[in-house]
Amino acid sequence: MTEFTVKLADDRGRVQEQIHAAATAEELRARFTQAGYLVYSVKARSALGAASKKKVKLAVFLVFNQQFLTLIRAGLPILSSIELLGKRQKDEGFRGQLEDVAARIKTGESISQAFEAQGTFPVVFTTTLLAGERSGNLEEVLQRYLDFQRVSLTFRKKLIASMIYPAILLFAVIALFIFLITFVVPRFAQLYEQLGTQLPGLTVFLLALGKDAQHYGLFVAPVIALAVWAIYKWTQTETGAIFVDKVRISIPMLGGVWVRYQVGLFSRTLSTLLTGGLPLVPSLETAARSIDSKQIARAVYTSVDTVREGKGLSVSLELTGVFPELSIEMIEVGESTGALPAMLNSVAEFFEEDVQTSLAAIMSLIEPAIMMVMGVVVVIILIALYLPIFSLNGTGG
Repeated sequence: MTEFTVKLADDRGRVQEQIHAAATAEELRARFTQAGYLVYSVKARSALGAASKKKVKLAVFLVFNQQFLTLIRAGLPILSSIELLGKRQKDEGFRGQLEDVAARIKTGESISQAFEAQGTFPVVFTTTLLAGERSGNLEEVLQRYLDFQRVSLTFRKKLIASMIYPAILLFAVIALFIFLITFVVPRFAQLYEQLGTQLPGLTVFLLALGKDAQHYGLFVAPVIALAVWAIYKWTQTETGAIFVDKVRISIPMLGGVWVRYQVGLFSRTLSTLLTGGLPLVPSLETAARSIDSKQIARAVYTSVDTVREGKGLSVSLELTGVFPELSIEMIEVGESTGALPAMLNSVAEFFEEDVQTSLAAIMSLIEPAIMMVMGVVVVIILIALYLPIFSLNGTGG
């Protein structure tokens, strides 16, 4: 399938450009012509253009889903609801995607296919829509997804809020160090050059560091920025993402928190999909694609094969050796009582609360640690700068 940019006009004469996937340009032109559009041009998109779509912000997407569900419950057709919400969107990128979704629905695609074709919407959302289409109860599954989205967004906001203060402290430490090295130290270097006295080794090292920072800082900064950009791009690859995930998991204390956070996200996603009427195997595959941890996702994919062989979910997850023992026990209880979705929600709630508690404890240790590091750095720099002056006073006495 190739992506094409289609320039067309509707029955009211409004001209617009949309992006659609098709085997050939002729097939796409015929599809829109049959739907009553006047097609001006169909051009294949470049790889650069195809990569320009941005993911919708979670807060904006939450509001959209709330409004979408309200309109459907009020009796408005799905197509009319999407067109109306598309016109009201301030985000041009999101508006264009909704217009594309509406155009695809007009050409005969299902709502889940139309949203999935954008490539920017969460896989859980498109799978939920598919489950609603198959069960004929779109309103109910949308409500469940909306509840899931609210909880996820609230939890993410709490995590970000708990990390803001330590991040500010860390930035302050780095800024203070740069200020001392590039501004304060060179002033002392000029003083000691005039005195012509012999300096201690620590002072010589610090003055040389300050001199190099002043002379080469402007050249080093772009190199560091380029290196950071290259590392970031590498982490977006499969190999880089797996490596970063392994590093995250191996970090003392924080690694365990990361695993519990991912298990909680996986459990809530799986519960939402199962409650929506999706079978276990497709739900597991979708839940695996929705989490960030590559190692846990691979473990879930491994468990899918075991589930297909007829083993229970708890046994399959236990064999991976990745999931915490408590989550396995709770899932096993859910399976035995026939209340797996409800128990998965309990697993998610337990681990989300545990993650918040653990993060609060870790941050309470990190904040004084950063302050101590800041103090030690400042003290070392001040000792190195003032040590020659103390030596001179001692010699003069």
